[in-house]
Amino acid sequence: MSKAKQKAEADEFIATVTRALKRAAKEARRVARMHGTKVWVVKDGKIVGLEP
Repeated sequence: MSKAKQKAEADEFIATVTRALKRAAKEARRVARMHGTKVWVVKDGKIVGLEP
């Protein structure tokens, strides 16, 4: 397999994973809003609860 083809496949994989993570984050915010809970994330090395 050529390096150009490997790079193209890797780029496609990264794009697919990025879309899936964004979709999952959006769903997590939707569920948190529905239940009135916070969304917990790591910011500057600390765990913080954000309002959705």
